[in-house]
This record gives sequence, structure tokens and C-alpha cells, in this order.
Amino acid sequence: MLSIIILYFSRLKFKIMNILNTRLLYIFILLISINSFSQKKERLEKLDTVLITSSRIDLPFKKNSRTIKVISSQEIKKSVATNLPELLQQVAGIDIRRRGTSGMQSDLYIRGGGFDQTLILIDGIKVENPQTGHHTMNMALPLDVIERIEIVKGAAARIFGQKAYTGAINIVTKTNADNVNSINLQGGSFKQKNGAVTIGTNIKNSSVIAHASANLSDGYRFNTDYKNYNYFIKATFNRNKTPINVLGYFTERKFGANGFYASPEYINQYEETQSSLFGITSVYKFKNLTIKPKLYWKRGQDMYLFVRNKPSGYKNLHITNKIGGEVNMSYNSKLGITGFGFDIAKVSLSSRTKFGLGGINNFNRIVTNVFLEHRFTLLDGNLDITPGASVNHFSDIGSFFFPGIDLGYQINDKFMVYANAGYTHRIPTYTNLYYKSRTSVGNANLKPEKALSEEVGVKYNNNGFSAFIVAFHRDSKEEIDYVKNIEANPWEPKNFMRLKTYGIELNSSLNFEVAGYNQNINLGYTYINDYSRDNSYKFSRYSINSIKHHFTTTVSTQFLKGLKQSIVYKLAQRADGDTYNVVDAKISYSFNNVELSLMGNNLFNEIYSETNLVPMPKSNFMAGLKFNF
Repeated sequence: MLSIIILYFSRLKFKIMNILNTRLLYIFILLISINSFSQKKERLEKLDTVLITSSRIDLPFKKNSRTIKVISSQEIKKSVATNLPELLQQVAGIDIRRRGTSGMQSDLYIRGGGFDQTLILIDGIKVENPQTGHHTMNMALPLDVIERIEIVKGAAARIFGQKAYTGAINIVTKTNADNVNSINLQGGSFKQKNGAVTIGTNIKNSSVIAHASANLSDGYRFNTDYKNYNYFIKATFNRNKTPINVLGYFTERKFGANGFYASPEYINQYEETQSSLFGITSVYKFKNLTIKPKLYWKRGQDMYLFVRNKPSGYKNLHITNKIGGEVNMSYNSKLGITGFGFDIAKVSLSSRTKFGLGGINNFNRIVTNVFLEHRFTLLDGNLDITPGASVNHFSDIGSFFFPGIDLGYQINDKFMVYANAGYTHRIPTYTNLYYKSRTSVGNANLKPEKALSEEVGVKYNNNGFSAFIVAFHRDSKEEIDYVKNIEANPWEPKNFMRLKTYGIELNSSLNFEVAGYNQNINLGYTYINDYSRDNSYKFSRYSINSIKHHFTTTVSTQFLKGLKQSIVYKLAQRADGDTYNVVDAKISYSFNNVELSLMGNNLFNEIYSETNLVPMPKSNFMAGLKFNF
């Protein structure tokens, strides 16, 4: 196995060197040299000591041999974003394609993969939607209840199962009830009105955090109005011994979908979605053994009207349910750390109308996953090797095997080199298989996608500065996309090609002090190139329009007491040549327990769309008042 991995990395090296511009190396070296300007001790959250929970074996951020980006609680607080999709757009290599504003409908892509090839987790609970990846971001939690976000890039199927084809995002919710109490009011362009209340309390050996929010707008153009309601509660019992966490979340969205789906000329579309999650988790720690059980129920509902206020016409109503349990275990021995466990879930979908999924009443499947991995450490702990594998079984499709390996070598306290490789796959969604509409048809004969992913990189970490540069490659077979040869024909999913994706990613974060105040600069760049073979179709809907160049910069500064400012710059150039530059900014002033803020999006009126030719709004503003108590 190791020789095969080395061979693949050798092939990857020659491919990457053909596209690697020496300017990227100069940037990487320059960023490391900038660290010398940071003389004062960093007071911000030390991510190198944070345990990364989005893995079977809990490891500090600094010791992971994978490409992991953590958005900390401080970064969330300073961010220009008002919702999760906007926040994730500030990370290079994360392609969020929004339809409309406030994240009402958005698709998640990682490193050029499709929206069906990414996985969202909440506190380690997988919340994918079996109907379609279009509903993945429906589970986007309000920022007020998020402690941090762990972004795992590259093949993560060995860790999470089939949905993590190109990566996974784990949303870690807050647990400290002492400092969450707040009332947040916002208002701005397009008659946007946001209101949120978050309350936390400690009762003896227990704590409770509760949140309720409403986001409303008349829309930035015809039929783009929305109403969004969110309710969240998290209770922790017996927290000083064996904690039991109970989590509940419900969100409802009602929005006009002018041109969101089908063709842009269909301006009267309308959609209502509901998403909910109930979960119970715990941690049992013994001398050398840690056991983490989970029980959960995730429900989704989607109602779509082709013509708003005319349910007698074309209407879809789909309800999905996933009920499951999971047990993750890790055992420490002289040989290293062994991670093992299993999860099992029942997945069901019902279609209540004659359209959409064909009026078929119910789809059901049982999904099981068994995994095993072991982390060896050699050379005084400087070399880590983690081989592992997982087996997925679907009651209606069959079984799949995912082997993989992670390698890491700590050169010194600052530098680490790492590499990993693994197989991954994705089964078709129910929409891929059976959905029928005016513009697309399903294909019940689809085969699962499969791929081999590899990456090799260098990490640097020194006090308030961290950076990494990584080269990645993914060889996909039986890639699923909606294609056609005649433009007037409906889209149909096909296993139409072999798609090779390779690229380079650079990311850095610098924290330093000026006049006693914390300053932060984040810089990211991703280059992605797709190469398709055996593609006999003229039109492709999703797979080969990934971001080719993606550059993001976030600068958060403070020079006066209580006054903070942040600015975000995003550049995206897609494979079809479409390019846009967007600048967002925020200024806030805090005194006593009150925070006043003003946010501006698309300050320079860039004309652009992120997907399906849906135009994004020009410059718009949001004023906020937050009271902490």
C-alpha cells in the first residue's frame, strides 16, 4: 500500500510542478518572514491546542496530517458575515454558490467537487440530505450559537463515509453558557430585518443554551423576498463527570425563487423548506479507552411551487428522515492510538405529489458504516503514520471499501510536512435517480461515483502565525453530472466521464498586536484545474465549472478602544472565464454591554452571479445593535 501511495505522490508532483508558479513560493516565504514583526505574545485563541473533533481520533490542530482550516470563535465574532454561507465564502477553496441573499438557498462545493459531494456535520452528527445536496446548507446554524468551524479538505470518506467525497465541514456549537446572553437587532437594504435572542444559564451540574431568531426581507428584486425562523437549544447534564449533551434545532425558510432553478426566465418560482435535528451525545473516558456514543434524528421537508400561489399547478412536496446511532472509540497503547467504531442509520424519503420524484410514496434504505484506523508514531514522535479503512453498506445498493493513509513528519517546532491519500465514492441521490421536472429527468441506471484523492503539503506554525501550502489531486471515475447535447433538451444525469482535478492551495493567518490591540490578517489562494476525458456531451450543468482561481483576504483591525473594523476581498474566476471581485466591510463600536455595527456588502457594485445566472445584489448595507447581558 505504501509503495502505491508513494507512486501516486510522485505522479502528482510532476503534474503540480507544471502549473506551480514561483510567485506562489515567494508569497509563502514572504508570509513566513512577516511573522518576525509579531513580537508580542499572542492573546488570541491558540488553535494549535484545540482538539479537532471532526475525526475518529481526537488530535490537537497542530498534529493533524490533513488539510484542516479552523474558523475560530474570534474570527466569527469579527466577521463581516451575518450567516454561515457568507462566512464560508471567506475561505479559499470553499465555493459557496448563492441564489439570493442571507443564505436562503446556497450550494456548497469544496476543491471543485459538486454540491452532492460534500458533507455537513453538527457536533459530529452527519446531517446530509438523501434527496439532494441542494438542501445541505439548509442546516446552516445561526452564527450566534457556533463556537468554531472545522473544515476538512480532501477525501474524508475513510472518516465519515460516502458523502465526504471532496471534504467535510463540522460545525461545533457553543457549550459555555456564561457568555452567550445577548439580544441582536439588525436592519438594512431590501427592508431586511433580523432579530435574535440567545440565553444561557448554569444550574448546578448542568447548563442550557437557547436561541431564537427571525430574518425577514422584501427581496432585492421581484420575488426574492424571504422569511427565515431558527430555534436552537443545547443542554448539558452531568457536565463535571460524564456529560450528556442534548441538542435540538429547527429552521424554516419561505422564499421567492426568481430564476433560482430551471431557466432564469421562470421568475415566479417559490419554495418552503424545514430542517430539524435532535441529537444526544456523550463521552465516556476510562484509563486508555474513550467511547463517544451518538443518537440522532434528522428531518427535512421541501415544498416547491413552479408558480407562486398556484399549488394546483406544478407542486413538489418531499419529506426525508434519518434516524441513526454512532459509536466512536479510541484506545491508547504502546503502539499508538487505535480508532474504531460503527454507525447505522435508517434513511427514508416520501413524495407527496405526482411531480418531483414521480409520486413514488416511499424510499427506504439502511446505511451501516464500520471503520478502523491506527496512528503510529516513530522517530521520537516526529513521524506519524495513520493507515485506516472503512466499509459502507447500503441495503439497496451494496457495499464499498475505503482504504487510506495519512503521513506526517514534524521537521521542528515550526515546520511539518504531510501527505495523505484515500479512496472515496458517492452513491446517487434520490434526485439523481428519479426526479422529473420541466427541465430535467432522473436516471435510475446511475452508478456510484468513485475517486482516488491525494495531497502533499507543508505547514508552518509559530506563535501568532500559521501557514500551509498544499498540492492536491483527485482522479474521479463514473462522475455524475447533468448533461445534454441539444440545448433545448432536458438535463439528464449521466456517469459521463472520467474527471481529473488537481491544484494548489495556500493559506496563512497572522495575529499580532499594535498599541495593545489584536490585529488579524487571513490570506488564502486556491488554483483548481479540471481535465475531463471521454466527454461526448456539449453541455454540462455542474461538474466542469469549478473555480479556477480563488483568492480571499480578510483583515480585522483595532486601533482605538471599542472601535473595530474588518474588510473582506474575494476574487473568483471560474473555468468558463467568468470573473468577479467583491469587497465587503464592517465597522463596530462597543461600550459597556452594547455593540453598534455597520456592514456593507459588494461595496463597489460588482455585477456578477454565482450560479444559474441569478444576479447577486449590488452594494447593500446592514446596521446592527447588540446588547450583551
